[in-house]
Amino acid sequence: MKHLRTLNRFFIRYRWRILLGIVFVALSNYFRAWQPQVIREALDHVLEQVRIYKDAPVPQQQLIMDELSKALFQFGGIVIVLAIFMGVFMYLMRQTIIVMSRLIEYDMRKEIFDQYQKLDLAFYRQHNTGDLMSRITEDVSRVRMYLGPAILYGINLATLFVLVIYSMLSVNVELTLYTLLPLPLLSLSIYYVSDLIHKRSGARQTQLAKLTSTVQEVFSGIRIVKSYAQERRFGEHFARQCDQYKQKNLEIARVEAFFFPLMMILIGASTLLVVFVGGLQVSRGEVTPGNIAEFVIYVNMLTWPVTSIGWIASLIQQAEASQQRINEFMQRKPVISTPIISSEVLKGNIEFRNVSFTYPDTGIRALRNVSFDIPAGSRVALVGRTASGKSSVADLLLRMYDVQEGQILIDGKDIREHDLDNLRYRIGYVPQDVFLFSDTVTNNILFGSHVEDRQIAMDYARNAAIHEEIMELTNGYDTMIGERGVTLSGGQKQRISIARAFVKNPDILILDDCLSAVDTKTERRIFDYLDTALHKKTSIIITHRMLGAADFDRIFVLDHGQIVESGTHEDLMDRQGVYYDLIVHPTIEQEA
Repeated sequence: MKHLRTLNRFFIRYRWRILLGIVFVALSNYFRAWQPQVIREALDHVLEQVRIYKDAPVPQQQLIMDELSKALFQFGGIVIVLAIFMGVFMYLMRQTIIVMSRLIEYDMRKEIFDQYQKLDLAFYRQHNTGDLMSRITEDVSRVRMYLGPAILYGINLATLFVLVIYSMLSVNVELTLYTLLPLPLLSLSIYYVSDLIHKRSGARQTQLAKLTSTVQEVFSGIRIVKSYAQERRFGEHFARQCDQYKQKNLEIARVEAFFFPLMMILIGASTLLVVFVGGLQVSRGEVTPGNIAEFVIYVNMLTWPVTSIGWIASLIQQAEASQQRINEFMQRKPVISTPIISSEVLKGNIEFRNVSFTYPDTGIRALRNVSFDIPAGSRVALVGRTASGKSSVADLLLRMYDVQEGQILIDGKDIREHDLDNLRYRIGYVPQDVFLFSDTVTNNILFGSHVEDRQIAMDYARNAAIHEEIMELTNGYDTMIGERGVTLSGGQKQRISIARAFVKNPDILILDDCLSAVDTKTERRIFDYLDTALHKKTSIIITHRMLGAADFDRIFVLDHGQIVESGTHEDLMDRQGVYYDLIVHPTIEQEA
């Protein structure tokens, strides 16, 4: 249970709940363990009265029966009162311990989600979404079963065992030992089965992560799946994954199917020993028949708690496997961190000094000894063929990654010395792979800003040349966008993302090939806004084609991760180098 030790801090946080829960469990079991003693007294009293009844003269027999009936009602009332008290404290113990587990589950999901947001982009390149979803849903749910039911029934078993064994020993030590004789065998079987369940639970959770990842991937790319008519292929692939998950579940079920009947046999053996050994002792006058009934009730009272040992062990082992998977993420330190807290405005001066960068997750070298300077308020273009390193520059400016060699300066200060949140807030970024949330158009535009004014969303939508098309939607700005913007065209998604960047009024604007799906007229309207409202802001346009509406102060040409040319459009065309070839002899990709 070493991985479950990380949960001890939650027990400290909710210590009063768990302490109260333990008290309520003990009180509930106290009144529960009292009932067999009342039943024993009642049975012995009945047997004694029956013996007296047989020996008494006929006129006294009716009086004896009346007294016996009255005594039985009294005993029955006591048992009912004890049962009521037991039920009240049982309700209270669930209200403390089970509610505590739900509160911890809530806290855990928040912590995991916060941790996910802190981790760097390389982490998400190394782990698929399905695996992340599995850990924050299925794994947390299995840990909660340990925090709630497993702990509740574990405490219940411990307190009931102590009370029952004490009561049994106070009656007859020999009979108690015979009654408990099968329990060591039960303990050994639990030890063996728990190890099997632990191993198989880990394998099942891993397969569940793969299954979730497959579903998420297919549904995210459903357009591609349908357009290539690959539904059957993915259906067969999903069926194979489901079959593997089923097999791993069956492996655990087979262990449990063997374990629970074994426990019932051992409990039944205890009952038989009570009847046999107890009967011999009754014949010798060492115990009363009521004691036999009391012991049988005690054995049956222990049936579920003792049987639940296997279930509790299974829950603990499954929780251990799940918590191990959770700890792998929770103990991971983010590579990108912020050294200070600041809200300073950025002037927008950017300098790359001999920057080289290799993606840590793939080992691909994206930039090689890149150096350039962008004065504040400039509009520059990064031009180059696919995989030339253009988007890597944007990733580094946003500190999605840190450089391995060289230095990036913003306003003369190393980028790693800036407040990370403030840096990203001051930069308006429109990525190449546009992402919209499943929310209204208004909320998507205002995402990342501190305003909630619909009129502001409309104003910036006009600046991004998308207002008219939004108004043509079913509910205008209140239209719900499908997941990842599936209900919109590529150009509409790009322009809503541009409006989202504009609404921040950023100090630095980065447009990463996000005008590929707009026409020349729309492009002109967007650049008109750049020329007016953002004319004093630093703008970086990343593209693989020349934008006709743009007027750049400087153009940097990247090829195989290096700056091979730089200058104005006219200068680069006169050189007839790489830039000239990109413009005059575009590739098939660029023509498309």
